[in-house]
Amino acid sequence: MAKPNIVAIIQARMSSTRLPGKVMLDIAGEPMLVRVVERTRRAKTIGLVAVATSTETTDDPIQSLCLERKTPYIRGSHFDVLDRYYLAARQLQADFIVRITADCPLIDPGLIDETVLACISCTTIEEMNESHQKPWDFAANRLPPPFGRTYPIGLDTEVCTFQALEEAWNQANHPYQREHVMPYIYDPVRSIHYSTLERLPLTPQPEIPNPFRVLRVDHTPDYGKLRWTVDTPQDLQLIRHIFACFNNQEYFSWKDVLQLLQKNPDLALINANTQHKSATDIDQRALNQISND
Repeated sequence: MAKPNIVAIIQARMSSTRLPGKVMLDIAGEPMLVRVVERTRRAKTIGLVAVATSTETTDDPIQSLCLERKTPYIRGSHFDVLDRYYLAARQLQADFIVRITADCPLIDPGLIDETVLACISCTTIEEMNESHQKPWDFAANRLPPPFGRTYPIGLDTEVCTFQALEEAWNQANHPYQREHVMPYIYDPVRSIHYSTLERLPLTPQPEIPNPFRVLRVDHTPDYGKLRWTVDTPQDLQLIRHIFACFNNQEYFSWKDVLQLLQKNPDLALINANTQHKSATDIDQRALNQISND
């Protein structure tokens, strides 16, 4: 069995509604996007890391940064991020797509590897070349409510096969499915869910042929209420403080961060009042664009 082409695609744009331009904001001397790219590149399972941004002129700085740092990039639809991902995956000839967002500067390469290996149905990097087991259609270390998560918000990693992504691209027709990329695949009306902590299905098997097989990579104890992503000024303040606590070094693990916050619980109060967005939230600018077309 040939080694699969596993491509991490980091979605990034400048026009965040709550913190505009956040992907270019400084974190310990580097733009946040650079922090995400460099940490993702440390994952041993990843063959290529690319950035997917939009064709809007407001996202030209992202292209310029990618050119400067010699990071592959693809430009596509502003609001149809599923289309952007699919075109990037097809162009890069990906067998498996790893979805990362540019607002996760603490993304952990070890956890990326764990999620990739779970999707491919093997346990070590060496087995990637030898495994003949059928891969899962989709694996992730988080899923939105009502499914649940056990890892902190900001370590989010989603992995799917190219075939699953292509089917979603062909069939998804709700705006939130296009904007959030993967919901079509893990929607319980067409998927059956398992957890790495459970032997039995978490959801009933839908009465449709060949449902998507979805695996949630879970952790015990549950740390799903911790928030380490960047979507508000308070989030950014916390992340900058965390990097400073580690002397602004390039890499430290998610468990290092967890230990830091357990020793200094007041740090988590910095962004404690930030409300996380729903997986079905839609950028109103996309709806306005649709209504004007």
